[in-house]
Amino acid sequence: MTKSRAHARRRRHFRVRKKVHGTTATPRLAVYKSNRYIYAQVIDDDKAATLAAATSHEKALRSKSLNKETAAEVGKLLAKRAKAAGVEEVVFDRGGFPYHGRVKALADAARESGLKL
Repeated sequence: MTKSRAHARRRRHFRVRKKVHGTTATPRLAVYKSNRYIYAQVIDDDKAATLAAATSHEKALRSKSLNKETAAEVGKLLAKRAKAAGVEEVVFDRGGFPYHGRVKALADAARESGLKL
């Protein structure tokens, strides 16, 4: 039996990470969400380097409450920064969170902004 929701999420995340690995050609888009903010990074696991990052904690988005629209804005911002870094295609790492709601909104917005997931 799992000890808590956070422990169960970490177990799911490890299970996802066994299969998902970011390379130089296709880095990993990692998502983490708290109750207050959502964070997204494009990571090259081979070099252990973050290529682009965006969060709802940034000055322009900080005053907005965390909902699907804010998550979508983070996805658009991340896609713009990733394209500036020369990234066209990524593998999606949902971080153990269910793929719906804010996580799905972020992924869809990044996809609409030209990032290939």
